[in-house]
Amino acid sequence: MNIESMPTYDQSEQLAKATAGVAAFAAKRNDRWYPLDHIASDGGWINDPNGLCYFKGRYHAFYQLHPYGTQWGPMHWGHVSSADLVTWRREPLAMAPSFEAEKDGVFSGSAVVSDDGKLVIYYTGHRWRNGVNEDEGNLQEQCMAVSDDGVHFEKKGVVVPCPDDRILHFRDPKVWKQGDEWRMVFGVSTPEHKGEIWMYRSDDMVNWTFDRPIYRHPDPDVFMLECPDMFPLGDKWVICYSAMGLEPKGFQARNHNNAGYVIGSWEPGGDFHQETDFHLWDDGHNYYAPQTFQAPDGRRLVFGWMAPFTQPIPMEDDGWCGQFTLPREVTLAEDHLRTRPIREFAELDKDKRDFGPIELGVNESRDLVSDALTADIQMDIDLSSSQAERIGLELHRTPNGDHTLVCYDDQLERVVIDRHCNTYGDRGYRTAPVDKSAGSLKLRIIVDRGSIEVYVNDGLEVMSSYSFPADGPRAIRLITESGEGKAMITSLSIATPDTIWEGTGR
Repeated sequence: MNIESMPTYDQSEQLAKATAGVAAFAAKRNDRWYPLDHIASDGGWINDPNGLCYFKGRYHAFYQLHPYGTQWGPMHWGHVSSADLVTWRREPLAMAPSFEAEKDGVFSGSAVVSDDGKLVIYYTGHRWRNGVNEDEGNLQEQCMAVSDDGVHFEKKGVVVPCPDDRILHFRDPKVWKQGDEWRMVFGVSTPEHKGEIWMYRSDDMVNWTFDRPIYRHPDPDVFMLECPDMFPLGDKWVICYSAMGLEPKGFQARNHNNAGYVIGSWEPGGDFHQETDFHLWDDGHNYYAPQTFQAPDGRRLVFGWMAPFTQPIPMEDDGWCGQFTLPREVTLAEDHLRTRPIREFAELDKDKRDFGPIELGVNESRDLVSDALTADIQMDIDLSSSQAERIGLELHRTPNGDHTLVCYDDQLERVVIDRHCNTYGDRGYRTAPVDKSAGSLKLRIIVDRGSIEVYVNDGLEVMSSYSFPADGPRAIRLITESGEGKAMITSLSIATPDTIWEGTGR
């Protein structure tokens, strides 16, 4: 273990400065799009979920944080926790850059509970090779920190140094215990600039030995696999990663970088055998860097980062930027994963109203809600009895006509989230496939102040996208477009989720 015992900076002083930086943004934050039901920093920029775990009676979610700006910058670790996955409180910032190996950023990582009951975090220490930016690549090593209370951490230094100076990306460790042995996987861009996931193993959590490349991406354009994860589900193993360099093809991989997974089989000491094609975690505009963990009841849960990859990013002018998705339960659905909101989220729902069943004619619309900051919408469409080409909801509809459309498109046979009527932010549309032969479509749509999540057929597909409404009340309107006849909505309900933030009310 290469412990660098002389800190470059005093950790407590760096955390105090970072805390003041976040507080300065929070004091003047514009909340027009700030989430009520999604985790975000009080101020500043956030990205990847980190260190997801359950420790000493609470769920802990850490995140990459730039406390001095609303664009990406020197990474710290922010922290929130919850007793029930429903109501969250803000914890003190967990880590700031304080020694040489991490002087340009405390990058992403994971958390595990040690055999002696401590919370152990593994993360990437980051430096720029040229001391300024990424033009000449990164110097990255895997580091370790330990906590007795889950809030205050003692850094232990570098535990996995980079083995080859030609490697420019070497980051994002995910650790778990396999039998009597600890396993670590992280993303690597090889000297040949190929994206791989490497596995290490350890008996004592401190001394780590290279095992093998557990996954090599087959696409020669993919040069790095960020934020890898590897976990069992049923009788299978899942490897997930965020692919850098993946080119768009048809409806697939339309975002700047794209997060997905493959399913296969694995036995310790052997290779991973892939049994499915790559599948996106989420088909929306804004999803990246997911991380999973196991809840005490055995459920596999996942948070993703709603990544604002494409300019303009209007929320960065409001004193904050970036949020998580809702926590989702992950289960196997044959050759891919089903992800849906945790069952606990329904505890936030208030004032549920039932509107269905509804029959709409061609090009007809119906106003459902005049103003909604948040909404939990459940809608079932009878596809076999509907002839409209599009059936859906205009969300965040403001008096100037701005809205985001979520609909079933019969020509595409896909669910569409379409932002072409948005004044603020990136536009464009994304789609998710639907098996029309089933004769019906079930949608659950979670609306927050500045985002929309669409769950298709109990989470067989999901779409997560930012949607920044214009000024004024934010209506919800049911619509149909074109076609040979009516649309049949067999059920439709809308509830109003309360805020997740502890002690804040609305």
